[in-house]
Amino acid sequence: MAILPCLSPVLFAASGGDGEWVRLFNGKDLSGWRVECKPADKSKVFWTVEDGTILCNSIGRKDHDYIWLACDREFSDFELRLKFQAYPESQGNSGLQFRSRYTTSLDNGGWMNGPQVDIQTYSKNNPWRTGLIYDETYEVKRWIYPSLPDWKMENKYKPEKSIMKYAGDKDGDGWNDLVLICQGMRIKTIVNGIVRVDWDATGMLDTAAHKKRNVGQSGQFAFQLHKGNQLKIRFKDIEVREINNNNGAK
Repeated sequence: MAILPCLSPVLFAASGGDGEWVRLFNGKDLSGWRVECKPADKSKVFWTVEDGTILCNSIGRKDHDYIWLACDREFSDFELRLKFQAYPESQGNSGLQFRSRYTTSLDNGGWMNGPQVDIQTYSKNNPWRTGLIYDETYEVKRWIYPSLPDWKMENKYKPEKSIMKYAGDKDGDGWNDLVLICQGMRIKTIVNGIVRVDWDATGMLDTAAHKKRNVGQSGQFAFQLHKGNQLKIRFKDIEVREINNNNGAK
């Protein structure tokens, strides 16, 4: 599938957004969220609440597998908006799972199946991938927007200008805006006002593998701590509203 990076700034109003905005994080604790990980990592604490934000901090601690912070609620058609803060010293990447779910019987203790909006925080390692879509589904595990055979991505997909902000930058505090809209099989991502994905996922997220794992069209949100990464990232102002497409929040 050919892809040309979309770099047009937008003032966005979601088409079909008819639900009230609901906050998924109360700014005080992780009520409504749970950590999903393999048994060996259950005693390790990486996801906390600090200064009204969700903080993931694994700096100096590489001995861990994939660890996810998953929202208890499930959604099908929605508009999600949030802010995330990136740090230049963070050598890891994160991601926003959507229409996903964790399966404890896979990968020797657990795996998060479903699509992910990439959040590449490491300033020296392709931060421009942020907003593109990787599929973590166990039978897939590859970029699906752009459609690539595995996890590798060439620089030809790099946009003409930087889309990421970092804590300590001259022009701000490192907070980035992320919008994700799913309506039917249509998926759109916007990072700091720049459209990264506007795509019909038919034939990509409704395959036999996705139906087997019950993902791709409905499921949970989750934030990722990648295996072995030293990651520092914050999230706040996490809000969602349903879009009427004959499916809604469960």
